[in-house]
Amino acid sequence: MPLVYRLFILTTLFFSTAQSVMAQTSKRPRDYGIKLGVLPTGPFNAITDVPGVRVGQVTLKEGQSIQTGVTAILPHDGNQFQQKSPAAIYIGNGFGKLTGYSQVEELGTLETPIVLTNTLSVPTAADALIDYTLSQKGNEQVRSVNSVVGETNDGFLNDIRGRHVTKQHVLDAIRQAKTGPVEEGNVGAGTGTVCFGFKGGIGTASRKLPASLGGYTVGALVQTNFGGVLQIAGVPVGVALGRYDFKKNLDGSCMMIVLTDAPLDARNLKRLAKRAFMGLAQTGGIASNGSGDYVIAVSTAYQISHEAATSLDELKVLRNDNVSPLFLAAIEATEEAIINSLFAAQTLTGDQGHQVEQLPIEKVVDLLKKAGQAR
Repeated sequence: MPLVYRLFILTTLFFSTAQSVMAQTSKRPRDYGIKLGVLPTGPFNAITDVPGVRVGQVTLKEGQSIQTGVTAILPHDGNQFQQKSPAAIYIGNGFGKLTGYSQVEELGTLETPIVLTNTLSVPTAADALIDYTLSQKGNEQVRSVNSVVGETNDGFLNDIRGRHVTKQHVLDAIRQAKTGPVEEGNVGAGTGTVCFGFKGGIGTASRKLPASLGGYTVGALVQTNFGGVLQIAGVPVGVALGRYDFKKNLDGSCMMIVLTDAPLDARNLKRLAKRAFMGLAQTGGIASNGSGDYVIAVSTAYQISHEAATSLDELKVLRNDNVSPLFLAAIEATEEAIINSLFAAQTLTGDQGHQVEQLPIEKVVDLLKKAGQAR
C-alpha cells in the first residue's frame, strides 16, 4: 500500500476517533442540572434503553469538504423482514425525501432497519438495505423489500453533490449496531447538520414510565437540521442570544425516531408519533416550508411474522385509555434528544470553508440558571 494512501487512512481514522471521543465525553444538559420534563429517564437516557434496540453509526469526515455519515436503528436483533415490527410514520412537514412511507402507512409494519443519512444518499442507502435484506438467511425467496430511509440536507457543511456515502458505509452502520450508550453530536447522519443556526447532529433520550403506568420505556433518536427560535426548558434562549432571523436559517429538516416496548398497534403508534412532533415544537422548531419533519414510531413489544400457519393474528395491545402516559414520554424524550444533540455538537468548518459554531454552552447554562432551570 502506498505511503500516501496509508497516511490518508490514518488521518481519516484519527479524525473519526477524535470525533467519537468528543461525542462520548460531552456533558449533557442533565450534567448541568437542566431537567427537561417530569418523567424519569432510562439508564442510558437513550433510545437503546428500549430492550433489544441497537444503533450503529458511520461518520465520514475527510478534509473540510466531506462531513456526512449514516445512522442505523435496529428494533430487534432478528431478521427484520421475517419478523416485522408494528410501525407508523407521521409527516409533520413533507418537504423531504424519506423513502418507504407508503407501505408502512398501508400495512403498519417495518421490514428493514431504519437508516438516516443525507438527502442525496437516500437511494444508495435504500439499495444497501435491499442488499442487507436479501443476504439474510431465510430471505432466499424474497422479491420485494420496503427500505425505510430518512434524511436531512447537510449541503452547507458537506459536499453533498459528491455523494460520498456508499452502500458499504450503510452496511457497516447496520453491522456495527449495538446496545448501550449512543454517540451524539457530529456523528453518523448528524455529522454535517445545522440546528437553530448552531451546529446540530444526532441526539437521543428516553423516558421510563412507573410500574403503576405499565413500566414501559419510550426512546427517541433525532437527526437535527432545522430552524426556528430555540427554547430550552421553556427559556427563550434563541432570543436571549440574538440568534434567530426570519429571513435566514429557518429551513431544514428533523428526523425523529421513536421506539417503545409498549404493545401498541400501528394506529396508536401514529398517535404516539404525533406527540413526538410536539416535542420538537417545545424546542422552538416551526416546521418551515422547506423543512422535512418526520416521525417514525415503532413498537418492539411483538413482531408480526412474514409467514404464518394461520390466517389470524392474535395480539394483545394497549387500550386507548392507557396510552396518555406514553404520549407524554414521547414529547419529553424527543424534546430532550433535540437539546442533547445541540449540547454534544462541536463547531465545524466544512465544505467551501463554511463554519457553523456550536451552541455556547456556558452562556446557555447561565441563562438557564438565571431562569431557575439549571443548578
